[in-house]
Amino acid sequence: MQFLSLSRRLVDKFPPEAFTPELGRLETARVRELYAAGILRQVWKRADVPGASILWEAASETDVRAALESLPIFRAGMLEIVALIPLEPYPGFGPAV
Repeated sequence: MQFLSLSRRLVDKFPPEAFTPELGRLETARVRELYAAGILRQVWKRADVPGASILWEAASETDVRAALESLPIFRAGMLEIVALIPLEPYPGFGPAV
């Protein structure tokens, strides 16, 4: 099953220097691990606010939440999960009814 998450960095609660280069490297490394594992399928940097939109492939929402909670910025309390949405295939591409 696929899921879409929207996250937001808590820049209103943490100063810019809290988002250190080392934290960024750890975050990038973890995102790459999740991608290699096949649970993280695509990731976009949000253009409206600091954060990300991620397309996930997982058996359950619990699996996606565990992956999100493994992100270093989330573990540091500096990331808010704004939405986690389960997705279903669009039926319009199937046989006409």
